[in-house]
Amino acid sequence: MSLRFGRGAIAAFAILPGLMMTGCANSPYDKSIALAEQGSFFVGGRIVQGKGVYDPAKDTGNTNEGNTFWADQMYVQYQVPANPRKYPLVLVHGGGGTGRVWETTPDGREGYQTLFLRRGFAVYIVDFPRRGRAGFPSYNGPFGEVDGTAVVPNKTNRAGVQYAWSRWRLGPKYPEVFPVQQFPMKGLDQFMQHLVPTVSDNPEIISGALVALLDKIGPAIVVTHSQSGLFGWLTGARSPNVKGIIAYEPGFVFPRGEMPAPISLYKGTQVAGTSVTPTEFANLAKIPLQVVYGDNIPKSPIPDLVADGRRAQRVTSRLFVQALNGKGGNASVLLLPDAGLYGNSHFMFSDLNNVEVADQMSLFLRAKGLDIR
Repeated sequence: MSLRFGRGAIAAFAILPGLMMTGCANSPYDKSIALAEQGSFFVGGRIVQGKGVYDPAKDTGNTNEGNTFWADQMYVQYQVPANPRKYPLVLVHGGGGTGRVWETTPDGREGYQTLFLRRGFAVYIVDFPRRGRAGFPSYNGPFGEVDGTAVVPNKTNRAGVQYAWSRWRLGPKYPEVFPVQQFPMKGLDQFMQHLVPTVSDNPEIISGALVALLDKIGPAIVVTHSQSGLFGWLTGARSPNVKGIIAYEPGFVFPRGEMPAPISLYKGTQVAGTSVTPTEFANLAKIPLQVVYGDNIPKSPIPDLVADGRRAQRVTSRLFVQALNGKGGNASVLLLPDAGLYGNSHFMFSDLNNVEVADQMSLFLRAKGLDIR
């Protein structure tokens, strides 16, 4: 039996723990999803030409001489359910990760990819430029080399367990956990294994690739996490195809000349955000936006600098929403504890209660008229 994928063919899958099979329509464990299409592609990028002339008579396999390379493209995988809703979701991962973070939770439950396919949304998951399956910015030379210049020569940044514990709120201090904690601790090893190096991320390149993706697929809802929050704001400011943005614990942007004062930390200060043009900020004010924060974030300055930085970020979120709404915007902040959801980590879409977290996103999409078919 063969299955064909395309707009004219629908494939039905029954997904069981550790098993994928067709049929079983009458099974009490049937979890089938009808897909109209699935696949992957690349968008954006540029061609880099090595100096000199390629000579096949020479051992040129490990040299740049005369060779042509692709760089800064974005990898995109997608699934489209039967009878999809009007606007697809574009899920954008955060720092140290790849699009894999949206697929399956660390302990093996359904991630946002599957949860929202079930809710009728086409889902596009990206590995942004210089990350994961998009490929690193390196040719034949130092790791991280771009156009012959080593932007991160022989050096990468990668989160370790102890740093992750504090930054992503797995507990107050390694190896302690919070009294109320939704992070799936039994999947911690899987979670740490999915992390990859962060290599010379460039907001202009990444947001440019997201704009190119929306040029290709049309109007969509952008969902960002952490580091990619900035890339989502830049994309929304520059593409009329962004119809809504949900940002999980992002950084922020403000119009040039209107940047708030740095936020006080236990030690020092933290800049409020990145400046954009007044026109770009005004474009964001035309889009329904929701910023979402989890639980166990300090309410006052503490010596743990990474946790204190998250507290300062949440303070900034209110300033961001005020600035947008002051210009006619449609922005809000959701603190999950205010919705009765407690113990959520920085990765709330992977937490034990991720279905309830997804429900909050569905409520937002419905309230803003973004879940129509």
